[in-house]
Amino acid sequence: MTTNTKNLSYFEGKIVPAEEANISIQTHAFQYGTAVFGGIRGYYNESKQNLFMFRLEDHFQRLLNSAKIMQLQFDKTPRELVSITLDLLKQSNYKQNIYIRPIIYTSALQLSPRFHDVKTEIAIYILKLDDYLDTQNGLTTMVSTWQRFSDNQIPTLAKASGGYVNSALAKSEAVQNGLDEAIFLDSRGFVSEGSAENIFLVRNNEISTPSIVSSILEGITRKSILTIASDLGIKVTERDISRSELYIADEIFFSGTGVQVAWVKEVDRRKIAAGQIGSITKQLQTLFFQIVRGEKSEYMSWLTPVY
Repeated sequence: MTTNTKNLSYFEGKIVPAEEANISIQTHAFQYGTAVFGGIRGYYNESKQNLFMFRLEDHFQRLLNSAKIMQLQFDKTPRELVSITLDLLKQSNYKQNIYIRPIIYTSALQLSPRFHDVKTEIAIYILKLDDYLDTQNGLTTMVSTWQRFSDNQIPTLAKASGGYVNSALAKSEAVQNGLDEAIFLDSRGFVSEGSAENIFLVRNNEISTPSIVSSILEGITRKSILTIASDLGIKVTERDISRSELYIADEIFFSGTGVQVAWVKEVDRRKIAAGQIGSITKQLQTLFFQIVRGEKSEYMSWLTPVY
């Protein structure tokens, strides 16, 4: 972190030092998980001396969709949130890769688990972040004994804070078994997603990924990979994927804001193909990292420069 970087957050309608962005232990969202959030990456390009935010407005649109689904009262637009975020980033003066987390939460100091008729606020904080999971050496995974919750239990298209108890259980199970990540099955027994990332598999030079009926979160990075693959002429199908298909896949990779594009070398102690990154995954991963750093002019519409 550069010496003139300021550790700031957006809290209760203004930009403040991060240590002042605190909530009461009586806060409704703290008690009940009644909040929705986003995760957005920024990539610093040294040669261009600029920080590029990846699909910033798309992320805020999904955040507002989450709020709508969960009946959170919130009146700012995606463009207003982009403006607030850019102001926060410029004042913070980051010159490295970062991650920002906006949270719309029930801020009232009251009881009763509900979403309607409860005051809300938005908070945004910034972290320095490079790789969340290893993108180069391959991830070891397991099919979790925990099932991905269904859309009729907790809306799966909303990035709802309370739902991440499900993710935490699966992630802890995997890590405590000496592995990197978990893979959920949905309530029907089909492949859903990782603990906090979407999943893709490659067979016979074609990509398959679970559709929204498999209780997935519609990832912004997932959406980007679908576009990039199509631009490269690679066939992609959104469909139901059985557990056993994972074991005989030619390639498997995760996508997500945190994980970016990371390949999987093992599922349930079964090596995926030769245990090396596959050619399609490598191609997508390489192009993705070029795009997010502002090195591909045809994808610059996905980026918001900060400086």
